[in-house]
This record gives sequence, C-alpha cells and structure tokens, in this order.
Amino acid sequence: MSSPEWTVPLREFPTSDLALFEPSVEIEEETLPTYQPEKYYPVRQGEVLQNRYQVLAKLGYGVTSTVWLGRDLCDAKYVVLKIYVTGHKRNHELEIYNRMNAVEAHHPGKGFVRKLLDHFTIAGPHGPHVCLVHEPLGMSADALLQKYIPGKAMTLEEMKPCIRQLLICLDFLHSAAQIVHTDLQLKNMLLPITDTKTLATLEEREVKSPSPRKVLQDRTIYLSTIYNAGGDGLPLLCDFGEARFGDVENNADIMPTMYRAPEVVFKESWGYKVDIWNVAMVAWDIVSSRHIFNGKNSDGIFDDRVHVAEMIALLGPPPPEFRERCKLAYVFWDEQGNWKELAPIPDISLESLGADIKGKDKEGFFRWLRAALQWNAEDRPSATDLLFDEWLMEGLGIKSTGENAKDG
Repeated sequence: MSSPEWTVPLREFPTSDLALFEPSVEIEEETLPTYQPEKYYPVRQGEVLQNRYQVLAKLGYGVTSTVWLGRDLCDAKYVVLKIYVTGHKRNHELEIYNRMNAVEAHHPGKGFVRKLLDHFTIAGPHGPHVCLVHEPLGMSADALLQKYIPGKAMTLEEMKPCIRQLLICLDFLHSAAQIVHTDLQLKNMLLPITDTKTLATLEEREVKSPSPRKVLQDRTIYLSTIYNAGGDGLPLLCDFGEARFGDVENNADIMPTMYRAPEVVFKESWGYKVDIWNVAMVAWDIVSSRHIFNGKNSDGIFDDRVHVAEMIALLGPPPPEFRERCKLAYVFWDEQGNWKELAPIPDISLESLGADIKGKDKEGFFRWLRAALQWNAEDRPSATDLLFDEWLMEGLGIKSTGENAKDG
C-alpha cells in the first residue's frame, strides 16, 4: 500500500507475540457507563485514514471520542487524530472551529488556540465518524503543576504570563469569533511541543513493543500508551467540545460543578461572562493547591446549597437585582433577601484561603479576583478590561489604564 503523495514510508507493526487482555476484562472505553461498542470506530494500529494519516498509538478515550497519535504521510509530521463516536448528526466542535477559522481579522489571540489542521469523515461499520486532525501538544497545565511544581502551585509572578495569554485568547473568542468556551480549566490548557523527540521515541517503542490490547471478533481495543508528553512555553487553549456560540441565547447546564458561575448555578441564561468567572478559577488554581470553592456537604457530595453559601462568604450577599432576576432565588433567600440557612455560611475569605499564596502584591491579586467574581455577569469586566488591570500589567513596563494602554 502506497501513494505517490506520501513522503515517508509506512511503519510496520508486529502481529504476533503481543500483550493481550482476556476478552472478559473490560478496559479503556469499555469501562464507561454509557459505552456502546458499535458507536466507536474500530481503529487498527497501523491503518491509514483518508489515504494520508497512519495511526501509530492510542493516546486516550472518552464518551464522545478516542484520540490517537498519527503521522501525516504527506507532510512527514506528527498529528493527533480525534475520532468521534457515530450517531452525531453534526459535529459541534467542528462547527466551533469553522467559526474561529472564518474570522478574517488578524487577532493575536487566534494563535493561542490549538490548531485544527484537517477534518474528514470515516465510513465505519455502523455509520460515519467525524475525525479532527490537530497539532500534537504536550502535557496539560494541570499535569505540570501536579507532577513538576513544588507545592503544586506557582508564584503570582509566574502565573501572570499564562493568564495574560488566556485573556488575549478569550478576547479573540468573545469579540472576534462570538464563542464562549464554557470549560476553562487547567486540564484544557496544553503546553506546546517544541521538540518532537518524545513523539519519535513513542513511535519507535510502539513498533518494537506495541501497547497491550484486547482482540475481539469485530474490533481491537488498545490500552492508551504512556509517554512523557513534555512541552515548553505558555499553554494553548484546547477542547472546544463544550463551547457555545455567544450570539444566540444559552441556558444549558455547563462548567465543572465547582467552577460554575452564579447564573449557571441558578439556571439562568448566560453569556461570555461565564468565561470571565472561570479565568479567576484558573488563576487561583495556578497559585494555590486548593480550589476557591469546595461545595461539598458533610457526606462529601457536591451540593449547590453549600456552593452558594461559600459564594456569600467570599463575595458577600448578592445584590437585590440578582435575586429579583433569578427564578430560583426564592429557594435560597426570603422576600427580604435573608439567607434561608440552607447551609451554614463558612467563616472564610479570599485572604484566609490564599494565605499560602506566594508572590508580591497579594492584595492586588485579591482585588483583581473580586472584579471577576461578581454575582451579576454584567458587572464583570470584559477579557480586555481584565487584561489591562493595573495588577496584571505590573512588571511589563506598560501603562495599565486609559487609551494609551489599550493602544499599546
């Protein structure tokens, strides 16, 4: 099998002496509660998709897709192949990328989003599967903190460049592409790969000693390979599977529970400003080993009543207009705005929770956080306004307020 357009040869993978699981043992996507085998494309290691991309190794799996390292045989470079389950009438993430790619205006934030290199549809035995082709990236910012940073937290000075870049990226999404990410967290921010040696090493290892697998009659299920993803520089924003178009009304349930903005907790309509709330969560997670909000009751179960009580402790009670607008406010407050004691309001503050945060001008950081953590979405600053805040600009040698700052 070959093509005149290929610039690199196919890799041959062993077919004997493989490490095999017993058919009765559930592995990988089989362990998911919603798993239906016919929905997943039966990928085979070494196969070539779209007459261009050879599958080298499995990188991961989820309820909507499996993810693979591949090699572009035409351009002789590594790629990541995200193969979606069948049954989707349309691919939402692809529509989001098409919207971003359609933005003609030059915006620096566009370069801080993970690139979509190609996309195509695979004809599977049970229906079509959309495949997105991405640039390979390294470890997540979360993995970097957990594995390599002492105390699992950076200083305020170390955090600032990452948050500045994230806000520039958000300005592109919000103002140029009209997109709300809705799922900002350190796991969705991946480091760029400047050296592909780790990927080449992974490829050679798979050729010499392929990953364990389970061979069934209609498919082979592979164990995701373990490799040191590495990476260098500031992380790029990834995973747009939960993103939404901001120029339509949205009220879907979004965001990880502990990161939910008030309008999401109270099931109201929401917009771009949920991302601003989330930026504060991300910034805090970089400099603190614990989340701002815990939200768990005495049984260890996440509880909206506990979450809201923590919001009151850190932000003060919501303004009257917030309670008047929210249909579910009556559950938590009486007509006079008094808290119904559904959960005790803890004795905490940003200052007490952040006592161990390292770096200069912690007061400036707490003030910056409070600007973003507003009950009313409209009271939160835009991505640009939050970027040009005096505290975040400090150390760059640029003016932080006024038109001069924005022009610069």
